[in-house]
Amino acid sequence: MMKAARYYGAHDVRIEQVPDPERRPGEALLRVLRSGMCGTDATEWKAGPHTFPVPGPHPRTGHSGPMIPGHEFIGEVLEADAGGRFSVGEIVASGAGIWCGECVRCREGRTNLCFEYYTLGLNTDGGMAEFVSCPERALVPVPEGLSLDLAGLSQPLAVGLHAARRSGVRDGESVVLIGAGAIGSFVLAGMKSLADIDLTVVDFAGPRLDRALRLGASRIVPVDDNTRAAVLAAVGERGADRVVEASGAPGQLNNAISLVRNGGTILQVGLPSSEQSVDIHSLVMREITVRTTLAHVCGEDLNPALNILLTTDLGAELLDSVLPLERLAEQLERLATGALEGKVLFDPSL
Repeated sequence: MMKAARYYGAHDVRIEQVPDPERRPGEALLRVLRSGMCGTDATEWKAGPHTFPVPGPHPRTGHSGPMIPGHEFIGEVLEADAGGRFSVGEIVASGAGIWCGECVRCREGRTNLCFEYYTLGLNTDGGMAEFVSCPERALVPVPEGLSLDLAGLSQPLAVGLHAARRSGVRDGESVVLIGAGAIGSFVLAGMKSLADIDLTVVDFAGPRLDRALRLGASRIVPVDDNTRAAVLAAVGERGADRVVEASGAPGQLNNAISLVRNGGTILQVGLPSSEQSVDIHSLVMREITVRTTLAHVCGEDLNPALNILLTTDLGAELLDSVLPLERLAEQLERLATGALEGKVLFDPSL
């Protein structure tokens, strides 16, 4: 038996003893060393279930009933297939999203859009537990010299790096980033790793904007009645080449439309909690491209994310704390209410 957090419904996460996971062929059984939470987990805590298959069943995994969350985790390999990719004792990071490798999207390299895609910790039991079994194809080795605490941020950074790739950002462009929370910061780091850009970051005055400057923003603009004018004064009255909307706040896609140049590109990262109206007339008449982004491509994004964490101060800027699983509910509440500025990780051994 192992200790695990189990989600039963909104505001109902319990720490329980449950059976150890069964390792199937092609999987590695991991001792979980660090497991993180994100905005999706907070939404499920606050107003779910939406994504979690509770009561279920999930159409691909078949999972029904209480579920172990946690799709951001690293672990130590305890068991693996003989002759497989990993050996007992290796420290690995999980991408958590599982793809078939055979469908048309997978053959295109867009494994995050696999027709059979599912995610550990979102659609079936995940890493908020002492042990988890994960398909080997969704694991990569953690590089020597990278601490467990920083390696635990690799999956959400991979998501940010994928978003940066989806933005199409290129050297010399002007970019506006709306939202400097955790995901916005990961997207910022991803864009800075891909191109030399002039980057303006918009958010409420406070620690998030201060952090954005330290992470490489060219300038910051606090939200107030003069925000749009201040942004356009910085990037030029015609607007920015690209605008990334990473806040998910109501009305921000239309705000992005007002800040991008004719023929420019908007990347929508944030997920609003309610249906939004969009200025289609402006999109069409100004030939603005709108892109979206989902999860990450494990084979393309997870290794580079680990390297960024190894070679920069990003992890130290974003890591809030490492806590025992018993404190998951209180931290989900902090995240759901906007009281958490950085990333919290959990160590099931504590």
